[in-house]
Amino acid sequence: MTQHRDMKHRDIKLLVMDVDGVMTNGQVTYSSEGHELKSFNIKDGVGIKRVQAAGIDTAIITGRVSAMVERRATELQIGHLIQGREDKLTALIKLLDTLEIDISRVAYIGDDLPDLDAIKAAGLGACPADAAREVLAASDWVSALSGGTGCVRDLCDYLLDCSAS
Repeated sequence: MTQHRDMKHRDIKLLVMDVDGVMTNGQVTYSSEGHELKSFNIKDGVGIKRVQAAGIDTAIITGRVSAMVERRATELQIGHLIQGREDKLTALIKLLDTLEIDISRVAYIGDDLPDLDAIKAAGLGACPADAAREVLAASDWVSALSGGTGCVRDLCDYLLDCSAS
């Protein structure tokens, strides 16, 4: 997909991210002691901080529950963390009711079928380059990068470019 600045994406007020396959490469690694390990891309963190500084709120909605995700969300001062939710559109709508934000002002990035309805409903549905084919087909914006390799930073840069035009 060719990236272009879309004027309707100037008014995004909330960036919502999935974790596994978006903020990470989608692999789950366990230590010999049974501890879960995840690798996050530092460039994504810089992008998240930049959109926050520009006035865009941030949230994570993820199907798994992980102390690593809670730690990363705290480090990045992500305002809203919802874990253990496969019904991501329902979780998103509940969050938006609390924040009093219209779904048209949301950018949602996800990579697989649990994200599909939220991607379709959001004002900007986005995904990494290696997303499931159904997600790729439904997304308004597709990163040139795969999950865990800076695709969130890529989206953040796009949002900042849109707001600057």
